[in-house]
Amino acid sequence: MRGPHNIWRLIRTGATLERTGAMNVVLDAFEAPPTLRFVARTLGLPFKWLGYKGDPAMPPATRALTALGPAYIKFGQILSTRPDVVGDELALQLRVLQDKLPPFSVQEAKEEVQRELGMPVDQMFSEFSEPVAAASIAQVHKATLASTGEAVAVKVLRPGIEKAFRKDVDAFYLAARMVEIFSPGSRRLRPMEVIEHFDGVVRGELDLRLESSAASEFAANTKDDAGFQLPQMKWEYSARRVMTLGWADGAPMGDNDAIDAAGHDRVALSERVLQLFLNHALRDGYFHADMHQGNLKVAPNGDIVAYDFGIMGHIDEYTRRVYAEILFGFIRKDYKRVAEVHFEAGYVPADKDVDEFARALRAVGEPIFGMDANHISMGRLLNYLFEVTERFGMETRTELILLQRTMVVVEGVARSLNPQMNIWQVAAPIVTDYISKSIGPKAVLNDLTKTARVVARFGPRLPGMVEAALVRQSNPAEPASKPGLMERVLLAIVFGIAIGAGATLTLVLVDLTFL
Repeated sequence: MRGPHNIWRLIRTGATLERTGAMNVVLDAFEAPPTLRFVARTLGLPFKWLGYKGDPAMPPATRALTALGPAYIKFGQILSTRPDVVGDELALQLRVLQDKLPPFSVQEAKEEVQRELGMPVDQMFSEFSEPVAAASIAQVHKATLASTGEAVAVKVLRPGIEKAFRKDVDAFYLAARMVEIFSPGSRRLRPMEVIEHFDGVVRGELDLRLESSAASEFAANTKDDAGFQLPQMKWEYSARRVMTLGWADGAPMGDNDAIDAAGHDRVALSERVLQLFLNHALRDGYFHADMHQGNLKVAPNGDIVAYDFGIMGHIDEYTRRVYAEILFGFIRKDYKRVAEVHFEAGYVPADKDVDEFARALRAVGEPIFGMDANHISMGRLLNYLFEVTERFGMETRTELILLQRTMVVVEGVARSLNPQMNIWQVAAPIVTDYISKSIGPKAVLNDLTKTARVVARFGPRLPGMVEAALVRQSNPAEPASKPGLMERVLLAIVFGIAIGAGATLTLVLVDLTFL
C-alpha cells in the first residue's frame, strides 16, 4: 500500500546510499538542486547505521542498489543505459546489474518449473543446467527437450519477486511525490508518471505469458528482416512464471574479440543493429526496448539474434511520424521544420516563439554536425535537445521515454562495434524512406481508408442519432443549455458522410487500379 509508512523504506534507502558511499555519486550524477540534496541527506545521514552494508567489492552505486532489492536493481539497469543522464562513469558502474547478479539455486528453479508446468522436470528436459544468466527479476537455464533433443533456454522468475517488487515500487511513488514537493522545477519531468511507466513495464515482466506474447508478435513483425532472427517460442513449456525459447547460439554482442574470431564484419553489424531498431520503431511501432549487449548475439551465419522480450516499446502512428520528422529535420539541418513539428504536436506551448525555438535548435544541431564522425552522437543530441525544450517549457513525453532510452542504448551497442560510425549517415536512409511513405500520397490514401472504415462502422447508428437529436430538440422539457444540438449532430453526420463518400471513392479507385 502507498502511504506515509513508506517513509521508513525511503529512510532505509537513504541510509544504504550513505553507508555504501553512493549518496554523493547519485546526487552528483543527477545534478540534484540544493533543496533535494538537503532532503536526501536528512533521510540518510542520521540513520546511516540502519543501511544495508552490501558487497564491499562492488562500486558504491551498484553495491547500494544490489543491497536494496529487485526494483532498485531494475531501476539501476535502466539508468545504466542512460549515460546522457547519469554520466559515463555511473552508467559503467551500473552495467554489471544487467545480467551478472547472484543466482538462486537450480533446485529452486526446478521446483518452480514443475509447479508452473505441472510435470516433473526430468520428464520434460533431459538436461537442465545451472543458471547461465541472472538478472533482477529472473534467471535463465540451458536445457534439452526430452522429446526432441533440442537445446532451449528456460527463463524462471525469482521466488517471491512479486511481493518484493511491490514493496519497493510503493516507496518509489512516495519518493516521486516528495521530489515534486521539494523540487518544483522537476515537475515538468512528471516524476509520478515516470514511476507509473516504470511500474507498468516491470509488472509486464512479472508475467512471462506477456513476454511470450511479445516475443511471438515481434517475431511475426520481423520475419522478413534480413540478417535478423529471434529464438522460437515453445508455448507448451511456458506459463506465468516460466518461459521457454529455442537456444540462441553465437558470439555475445559485447565480445568484440569473439566476433572478430568468428570472422564477422563489425562495421556491417554496427550499421545493421541501428537500422533494424529504427525500422522496428518507425515501420512497426513495436520495438525491443532493452537492446543492450547482454540481450544480443551474432549467430554463426552473421545474423543478429535478439532475446529477452520483457521490455517492449510501442508508439502509435502519429507519434512515429512526429519522431521521424524531428530526426529527418535534423538530418537535413532544417531547424525551422523541427521547431514547427514540436509546436504542431503540442510538445512546446503555443505561446512560445517558433523562430526563437528554431534558433535554439540550430545551436543544438550545428556543433554536433561539425564534429568528426566518431563524435556525432544521438545521445548527445537528445541531451542537448532536452536542455533546450526545458527552457521552452516542454514537459516530459512519457510515451517517448522508452524510445529515446533505447535509441541511446542501441547507439552505444553500434559504437562498441564501430567507434568511427557516423550515426546520421546510417539512420538517414531508414528515416527518409519512412517519411516518404508516411507523408506522401500513399500515406494519404491509407489515412482515407482508415477514416472510411471508422465511418462505416457508425453507419447503421446514424439514423438513430438523427432521430434522437430531433426528439431532444422538440421536447419542451429539454434543458435550454444545449442550443443547436440538432444542428451540430446533423453537421457532424453530413461531414462524416462526406468524408466517408470521399474515402469510399478513393477505395474504389484503388481497387480498380489493382484489378
